[in-house]
Amino acid sequence: MSRTPASTNARVRATVVTALLAPLTLAACTSNGATGAPDAKVKPTVADRPVTVTVTPTGERVPAGAPVRVRATGGRLTSVTVTDAEGHRLTGKVAADGRSWVSARKAAPGAAYTVTAATRTTGSGKAATTKAAFTTAPAEKVNKVDWRPGAGATVGVAQPISLVFDNPVKNRAEVEKQLRITTSNDTEGSWGWITDWSGKDRVDWRPRTYWQPGTKVTLNAALNGTDSGTAGGWFVRDYTTTFTIGAQQIAKVDLDNHQLTLVRDGKTIRTIPVSGGTPGGDRRSWRGTAVLMAKEGTINMNSETVNLGNAYNKMVDHSMRLTWSGMYAHAAPWNARYFGNSNHSSGCIGMSDADAAWFYDQVRPGDPFEITGKDTKGVVAPGNGFGAWNLSWGAWQGKSALR
Repeated sequence: MSRTPASTNARVRATVVTALLAPLTLAACTSNGATGAPDAKVKPTVADRPVTVTVTPTGERVPAGAPVRVRATGGRLTSVTVTDAEGHRLTGKVAADGRSWVSARKAAPGAAYTVTAATRTTGSGKAATTKAAFTTAPAEKVNKVDWRPGAGATVGVAQPISLVFDNPVKNRAEVEKQLRITTSNDTEGSWGWITDWSGKDRVDWRPRTYWQPGTKVTLNAALNGTDSGTAGGWFVRDYTTTFTIGAQQIAKVDLDNHQLTLVRDGKTIRTIPVSGGTPGGDRRSWRGTAVLMAKEGTINMNSETVNLGNAYNKMVDHSMRLTWSGMYAHAAPWNARYFGNSNHSSGCIGMSDADAAWFYDQVRPGDPFEITGKDTKGVVAPGNGFGAWNLSWGAWQGKSALR
C-alpha cells in the first residue's frame, strides 16, 4: 500500500500571496511485515516547512510616513524589492540574520507599493518568492519648496543653499535629516533655520567660511514621504540641485569713504566712487555682509514698495539686488555730484552709468558685498536676502534643528 505525499500552501500574513509553494515532506511508505503500516518514527523536519513572510504596512489607504518592514519566519530573506506604481524603489538592506528588512525611506502618501520578497528555507535552502501590495492614503495638504541656487549655476563664494517652504515646518529635525549636501572637497558647513523676509519658514546651508573657488556642490533633499507637522502637510517629491563655485570676488563697500572696491582672488581689480544711503533716518544703507541675490538689469524702482513714500518712481539700469527689503547696487546718474564724497541715496549703493555697466558685467549671484559705515540702519538680517554671514559660526550652527 502507498500514500501520495500531501502538500500545503505557504502561509503569508498581511495580504501576501506566495508565488512558489514549499511542500511538507512526509514519511515514505514502507512495508512493515504483515501489517504494511508506515514507519511512525519518520516525521516532517522544520527545515522543510514553508517560510512565512510578513509585510507591514498592509491594506488600502494606510497612513503614509512609516518605513516598509518585511519579516521572515522559518527561513531567511535573500532579497526584498519595494516599488511604487511609477517604478521608484524604496531601498533597504536585509539584516545580518536574514530575518528582517526595513526600507531606508518612508512610504509616501498617495502611492501604491508592490513588495517582492525572495526567501530560502532553513537547512534545505528551497527558494520561494512572496509578493504583497498596499496603498497609502493621499496627502490632505502638500508642502512645496522654492530653492536656490538653480541647477547648473556658477555662483559666488558666499552663496548659501536656501530652501523656502510654502507651509510651516514643525518637524524641523525630521526634515533636516532628509537634506544631504555633498561637495568635491568636503566643505564644512551647517544648516540653519530662519524666517524668510516673506514670513515663511526657511532653512539655509552655508559653509563655515566662504566657499573655495571651483567647488562642486550637490543638494539631495529626499523629502518625499516626510510630514512637515501641524498645518504643514506632506512633501510628495524630492528635490535636487548641483552647482559650481566661481572665482573669489568680494565687493568691499566703504560708506564712510564713499567707494566700492572689487577684489578678485585677493587682488584689487578696481575702485569705484559711490554714494550710499542718506544718514540719519530710514534712508540709510544696511551694513555687514550682503550677498548678491540676482542681477535684475533695468527695473522700475518705486519708493512706496519700501515704505519711503513718494520719494522716487523711475526705471533704473544695471540693478543688482542685495536684500529682499530693497537695497540694490545700481546706476544712479541723477546722484552724480555725490559719488565719492557723500551718502545721498534712499539706501542703495549708487554709481555712474559707466561704472555700473562695468561692475554689472564682473559680478555674479553669490558674490559677497562687505559693507562698512558708521551711520547705517543695522546689520543685514539672516532672512533679508542671504544675511547668514553676519552670524558667528557658533551662532549659525545653533540654528540647526539637529544640534
